Amino acid sequence: MSQSPTGQHYELQSGESSAVVVELGAALRCCTVGGRALLDGFAADEQITGGRGQLLVPWPNRIGGGRYRWRGNDLQLPLTEPEAGNAIHGLLRWASWQPLERSEDRVLLGATVFPQPGYPFHLGVRAEYRLGAEGLAVTVTARNLGTVAAPYGVGQHPYLTVGTDTVDEGVLTLPARKWLPAADGGDFAVAQPVDGTPFDFRTPRAIGSQRLDTPFTDLRRDSSSRALVRLEHPSGSHGSELWLGEGADFLQVYTGDTLSGPVRRRGVAVEPMSCPPDAFRSGAGLVELGPGDLHTFRWGLRAWDRAKELRRQSNRVSRDTR
Repeated sequence: MSQSPTGQHYELQSGESSAVVVELGAALRCCTVGGRALLDGFAADEQITGGRGQLLVPWPNRIGGGRYRWRGNDLQLPLTEPEAGNAIHGLLRWASWQPLERSEDRVLLGATVFPQPGYPFHLGVRAEYRLGAEGLAVTVTARNLGTVAAPYGVGQHPYLTVGTDTVDEGVLTLPARKWLPAADGGDFAVAQPVDGTPFDFRTPRAIGSQRLDTPFTDLRRDSSSRALVRLEHPSGSHGSELWLGEGADFLQVYTGDTLSGPVRRRGVAVEPMSCPPDAFRSGAGLVELGPGDLHTFRWGLRAWDRAKELRRQSNRVSRDTR
């Protein structure tokens, strides 16, 4: 009997919401609400490509040359993106994560980063996925199990979809007031205002032919301290919403242009991150995780429906005017 290339699958169910998390990298394979897919994920018998749904620990995105300096020591990570000469997306993407707690609507998985060449630090990491009335909530915690401070960052790599053939038709809203251009000449990227640039998605607009592989920050948050990203169907009737909570101060948006075949520009990767690319070298957003320290990172997914949203707003106005 053949086995899944991503190991054990954990199916979650709550009301009309469902999700599947896999053993390999604790990746999020799919998430649906009312039968409508929020994610452009991967099938049960498929390998993970393009980082789909993967957890990025202990750094998200890229470290140029895989080289960084920490506490006076020069360290060299394996180049896991050899064509570009980078170390990419951390050390636990291809690790087996073990189930620690399990219920119908929740799973808690755990893994360990052991001291190794380029990252001589010891971390215990937990990833909780929980389904509820508001959709899917993800909480990633890391504790320094070692005796010295460790550099740390975290992110995740889901691809949003609204069921269109390509991302071109999707209407994107980003809460970001600043974007980070690519580093030039060895210098590190400095956040720039989105005003007057093609990267201003604070007002909803179609992605069209625009190519994005872009970090954003200075996120506008709502009364619950969440920053909301929305991808709407071109009809304006429904969409997928991703929220960034505690510890998620940056996001990367990628329109899949470098992917090949039928998955190219099929979904929009909206990657919540605790720090921007190259944080191990620049120090921007980097967490110094002391011995015994715990870091928490939260984000989530939910379905957005215009008719339901209008009804909620109407009910809120009615209550306020009583």
